[in-house]
Amino acid sequence: MAPYRWKGYLKLSLVTCPVSLTPATSQSEKVRFHTLNKSTGNRVVSQYVDSVTGKPVKDENEAKGYARGENDYVILTDDDLDRVALDTVKTIDIEKFVPAESIEWVYLEKPNYLMPDDPVGNEAFAVIRDAMKSDDVVGVSKLVMGRRERAVILEPRGEGIVLWSLRFGDEVRPEENYFEDIADESDPDLVPLVQKLIKQHTSHWSPEMVSDPIQESLLKLIEEKKKALKPKKTTKGGKGAEAPPKSNVVNIMDALKKSVAAELKNRKAS
Repeated sequence: MAPYRWKGYLKLSLVTCPVSLTPATSQSEKVRFHTLNKSTGNRVVSQYVDSVTGKPVKDENEAKGYARGENDYVILTDDDLDRVALDTVKTIDIEKFVPAESIEWVYLEKPNYLMPDDPVGNEAFAVIRDAMKSDDVVGVSKLVMGRRERAVILEPRGEGIVLWSLRFGDEVRPEENYFEDIADESDPDLVPLVQKLIKQHTSHWSPEMVSDPIQESLLKLIEEKKKALKPKKTTKGGKGAEAPPKSNVVNIMDALKKSVAAELKNRKAS
């Protein structure tokens, strides 16, 4: 199972359950290279250097800086940034739902798998998932990723939920700016011919359709070169897994009844 990247809570009104989030895609299988000194075979390292003194800067002395003028910065430490953390750092609070087909694909950025992080929360998670699936809707929420709050959608998929981070509105270019000069209609006599070609080349989707031939060639080349070298022993080490957050799961049936009652009361009052 892939290691988790984030742990927190999924919340819908008064219903809460602990969840974990892990990327749905990975680049770990890609061939990666280190930069070496060709004459010595040693790795080349990079480091931050003070632009004035020219001396290397230690990790504990690094800080974020916001420029307020030339060579004049407001310094922000990690502690400063943690103090302004939003609630969305640890909670995915579903604010609203929209029809699944209404989300344009161009806004979808990165997929993540969302799953229960505690057996006690399985029921609450499953009810939220199945309700969205039955109504063919996706949940809209926000989540802090890389110290920035991003809009996200929650899409039920199989037994779990796929959480998509969304691109900001100013990152998406209007398609009409690029498609406006293209003909509105094609030659009707040619369309049936192309349809025949499409039918001849139609098959079921397979991950093999997106294989990387360059990657395969690189692996073959590397394997050939490895045969001429003696393998070096490497030691593996890692930090222990973080303790899961304390569960604050409430009884799902009571929470749902209270949520519905509260909604009805608010509607009558308005």
